[in-house]
Amino acid sequence: MTRPFGEVRGQPVVEAPIGATGIAASIISYGAILRDLTIETARGPVGVTLGYADVGSYVTGQGYVGAIAGRYANRIGGACFTLDGETHRPVPNEGENQLHGGPEGFSSRVWRLAEALADRVTLELVSADGDMGFPGEVHARVTYEAPAPMILRITTEATTSKATPLNLVSHAYWNLDGGGDILGHRLTMAADRIVAVDSHLIPTGALPDVAGTPFDFRKPRLIGEAGIHYDINYALDRQRPGLVQGAVLQGQRSGIRMEVWTTEPGIQLYDGKFLGAPFGPHGGLCLECQRFPDAPNQPQFPSAILRPGERSRQVTELRFSADET
Repeated sequence: MTRPFGEVRGQPVVEAPIGATGIAASIISYGAILRDLTIETARGPVGVTLGYADVGSYVTGQGYVGAIAGRYANRIGGACFTLDGETHRPVPNEGENQLHGGPEGFSSRVWRLAEALADRVTLELVSADGDMGFPGEVHARVTYEAPAPMILRITTEATTSKATPLNLVSHAYWNLDGGGDILGHRLTMAADRIVAVDSHLIPTGALPDVAGTPFDFRKPRLIGEAGIHYDINYALDRQRPGLVQGAVLQGQRSGIRMEVWTTEPGIQLYDGKFLGAPFGPHGGLCLECQRFPDAPNQPQFPSAILRPGERSRQVTELRFSADET
């Protein structure tokens, strides 16, 4: 059963709940946002993702909380790329670079609710040729579903009329304790390498090994253990196509564990250092399953180009468990 969730620029926004045994979520049509996700534990329900109480806070808030970022999530260096011999200049919104699709990216649009069932919600968006400087008319779709107990699956799909960079990514923030900061959360990443970046967080092209560095989460470690800020893409150790386990996050107090399974080559770890009110610094962290940042300008990276006749499909599956004690 959907319900009204305010208006944005005169367009009505709706909220739709989904759930299965042990898990309940709500999604709003503004930004295709995951507004709430609650996990049942022996000690009661725990809200594990950050969200606002009203749509106005999403419009004015920072940090892309819970949204689907696009047309190209993460950064494009110099807000410029060349594709098939033609130079394109996406609209910059972070200095001279573009972040998460520009100042009016997919995270700030009202999506159309295409389907709302008890265990599945699908939203759709049409992005015009030239939107935010990108070529091609893109038809995008995101499906949130609870296919089994304690599982949330997020699937983004898209087609295009012209070749275009495409990277549709969930920007949910996680706090498995339901409050406080995440510095005591324990993280494991299935990645030997990171994507090195410059001072503006644009990739240099290098993929350094994490061994002996504060970026090494190949064995479980506390987020706050090294005392540094994390906003970096991990290059996953993929041995096969399809869903692979890329990360495991464990709450400090709740007993909740989240496995992150993905079809994507990378996961961006962002520790929420710059989150503002009402969450506060480190109030949640992101594990953004994605194509590499600045891939349109880095031919050695896995391709992030979608062409006419193709269908992009990116899947993130979150598998939860909770201690019974």
